[in-house]
Amino acid sequence: MRNRDGLTLGYRILWRLNWLLLHVAGPAEQSDDRDPRRRMERERAERVARYRAEHAEH
Repeated sequence: MRNRDGLTLGYRILWRLNWLLLHVAGPAEQSDDRDPRRRMERERAERVARYRAEHAEH
């Protein structure tokens, strides 16, 4: 099955590693707008949405 989120394998691996490191050794839980893990999740969701919007037009 083909990956349809537009994220390369390298990006997904590094993203997950970063997210896990922040989960284990990152700052204490913060509000959603200040939490670095939530920021990463929002940025990834925006990237996927942008990719899907660009490819929905074709």
